[in-house]
Amino acid sequence: MESLASTRPVTVNEVLDGHVTLEIESLDRLYLNLYVPTLQVSGQAATFLGRHSGNPIPSPAIMERRGTRFRAAVRDFAEANAIPMLRFAKDERKIDAVRPLMEEAEAAGRDRVVAIGTVQEYQRVFTASKGENGHGAVWFNFYKADRRVTCYYFYVWDQDFGPGFIKLCAYFPYPGKVWVNGHEWAKRQAGRAGIEYTALSNGFADCSDPAALQEICDRLGPGHIQVFIERWLARLPLPLEGRDRAAGYWWQASMRQIETSRTLVFDAPHRARAFFEALIADNLDVGRPANVEILFKGNLAGRKSAPPADGYRTAIDREVDGVVLNAFWKHSRIKQYLKDGRALRIETVVNDPRDLGVYRRLENLDALQAKSRDANRRLLHTERVGQGCVFASPAFERVASPTVEDGGQRAPALRFGDPRVMALAGALAATVHTITGQITNKSLRALVTTLLATPYTSNRMSYDLRRLRLKGLIERVEGTNAYRITPDGQRFAVFYTKLHNRLLRPLMAADQPPSPPEIRQALDVLSRHTDRSIALARLQAA
Repeated sequence: MESLASTRPVTVNEVLDGHVTLEIESLDRLYLNLYVPTLQVSGQAATFLGRHSGNPIPSPAIMERRGTRFRAAVRDFAEANAIPMLRFAKDERKIDAVRPLMEEAEAAGRDRVVAIGTVQEYQRVFTASKGENGHGAVWFNFYKADRRVTCYYFYVWDQDFGPGFIKLCAYFPYPGKVWVNGHEWAKRQAGRAGIEYTALSNGFADCSDPAALQEICDRLGPGHIQVFIERWLARLPLPLEGRDRAAGYWWQASMRQIETSRTLVFDAPHRARAFFEALIADNLDVGRPANVEILFKGNLAGRKSAPPADGYRTAIDREVDGVVLNAFWKHSRIKQYLKDGRALRIETVVNDPRDLGVYRRLENLDALQAKSRDANRRLLHTERVGQGCVFASPAFERVASPTVEDGGQRAPALRFGDPRVMALAGALAATVHTITGQITNKSLRALVTTLLATPYTSNRMSYDLRRLRLKGLIERVEGTNAYRITPDGQRFAVFYTKLHNRLLRPLMAADQPPSPPEIRQALDVLSRHTDRSIALARLQAA
């Protein structure tokens, strides 16, 4: 039989220390909105279609004429430049149809539009209703609605960014999208700087100068992306013209989905697998499963089956090789997964910059990236603290006993085993705090109420926040009513939660499934010997 020492679980810290050969932080996929700020409400639409276009009556016929002219210009542009026009079917993966053309453009090594995709999609566009006053006078009311209209995807190969696309709607007010990849940009800048590297499928597996590569990744900002947008808008057929731009009718970019990644490459593939196995095991009951989903590839039964009507909390992810750990916050999330079987990718995916207190305009990209990188770092730090956690005896005594802190303030005890204290510890251990970096009375109370399963008022939460603060487990963020969890607070939360959930509770039910068979057998042997000794002593069992 194997000894317990030979089967000791591997910890995250053991895998990370000395086995990471490359660690890079970078913007990953960037998906942007294109919109015309001066064409967002009905009055602006009427002004554009009337006075700006030289028409006495703003009419939807002007929208139709511009749309028709734009569609014709796209066809002429494609024909003149021998660009294939692709018509995408519903739910078709567009990238699969375009990938061979992108690879051909990369081999050629020059900027060009590789394909134009045509698709019918729902867009938020202007439509109009007609009105009359009874004396022959006609007017139109303009309002926005979701309509299924023609959209063009201009797939481009750019010498700076590599593959990307610009999408433009053919219907007024001509909303659009832009997609580029920060890792692809960094690869091209590294090549020009003479930095040798080995690529991952979307990132870097190795490089000759990690510090210089990180400096390149740090440089990518809103200015580079704006240059990309302007460069291609100057080359593509557009529904807006130069005179429109001169009058203030032109596109601006805002952030729709921004991915910021931190990639740790291990010296051997089995290290990456060991890290993830340790990570998954630790997040099954620490970090609150209500906020963490584990997505497994494939079907354990080996066959396809229809998903339940109410969906899965544990879901099938057919696009990822292996396991993905997701921590959700409002519209955004942090995900962790293995990259090409040899690297750990931590990725903050922001679907609404306001989730992190940042405005959507592209000019705020640097601020959003800084907050996303902080979230990635906090998550990795939390996972390091969560494994091999030691809560020294003096610190345990200070937290578990009443104390008098500096200034003579009495700090009530946070006694281990008390249901309210255990709920507080479990709430502080929630993975979601790594995204926000802060807690408030409201956010923490929601988690504690769920774990406590009894009424828990705002006043009780205020009392407990004071206890946590006086014990040094949280600290107030200056000028706000929010708090930040301290390193001792992380240790307290993880130690209390693990000691209760992983050690005491299983041992107290060790004679019942799902306790390991070895423990149940040992307890059964002990029970039989005890019963025999009682019988030999001629004592009556209670």
